[in-house]
Amino acid sequence: MPAFVVAVARLGFLVLLWIFVFTVVGVIRRDLFAGARSSRLVAAPRGVGASGGAASRPAKVKRGKAAHQLVVTAGQLAGTRITLGENQITIGRAEDSTLVITDDYASARHARLVPRNGQWMIEDLGSTNGTYLDRAKVTGPTPVPLGVPIRIGRTALELRP
Repeated sequence: MPAFVVAVARLGFLVLLWIFVFTVVGVIRRDLFAGARSSRLVAAPRGVGASGGAASRPAKVKRGKAAHQLVVTAGQLAGTRITLGENQITIGRAEDSTLVITDDYASARHARLVPRNGQWMIEDLGSTNGTYLDRAKVTGPTPVPLGVPIRIGRTALELRP
């Protein structure tokens, strides 16, 4: 084989190797910084409050009552309460989420709760590990009854009156 072909092949291989290295470093850097930013609890929009406290027992489901709080019942943020308003609630590892969770099984933009016609709907935002309502995987906008757990990895949430 001519020396020129061997030199071009070596150079091409070296370029591909560096592209691979930069891609891997970029992914690792994004994961590390996403984890560091998500150590903050909440960057709450107007009308949404966040407070910590001790974890409480699951509320009994009562018909005819509207949800006024989102409560974290399991996970690192257990006991956290978010007062519900008219705004949607985004859940994930991203810094701009309403509820920032540091769960290893949560995506940057994992799920959102949206108020529609007096009821809250949960939507999975294309997460890797899925969002579960009770034990059923959420595949589209799904109504969330009071007291039914929403699971995102090791984190569990409930709507409360």
